[in-house]
Amino acid sequence: QVQLVESGGGLVQAGGSLRLSCVTSGRTFSTYTMGWFRQAPGKERDFVAAISPSGGSTYYADSVKGRFIISRDNAKNTVFLQMNSLKPEDTAAYYCAAGRFYSSIYNKNYELGSRYDYWGQGTQVTVSS
Repeated sequence: QVQLVESGGGLVQAGGSLRLSCVTSGRTFSTYTMGWFRQAPGKERDFVAAISPSGGSTYYADSVKGRFIISRDNAKNTVFLQMNSLKPEDTAAYYCAAGRFYSSIYNKNYELGSRYDYWGQGTQVTVSS
C-alpha cells in the first residue's frame, strides 16, 4: 500500500507562486509515474502535470504549460509542483497520484486518472484576483 500526503496549498494573490509537495510512503517510489490533478467545485477532475519514474520526462496540461514545473526527488520519496504566475482559474483542490504504467506523448496515459493506483487527500489552492 502506498500513501500520499500533499502539502503547500494556501491562499495567494494572482501572479503569485506556491510550491506543492507530495510525500509518498514505501520503498518503491522511484518505480511510479507521479501526477498532479486538480478539481474545482462543480467541475471534473483535470490533469495538471506528470513526471516519469526517473524524472527524465515531464508532461503538462496546456493550461499550465510555461507556468508550472513538476519535479521529483526519489531519494526523499517526494514530488513537487512549482506553480508560478497563478491565476484565479487555478483555484482548486490539488491531488497527487501514483501509478505504474507506460506513458508517452503519443498515448498520453499520464492524463488519465484511471491509470493511477494511489491518490492523496488533496490540498486546497485559492488564487484571489
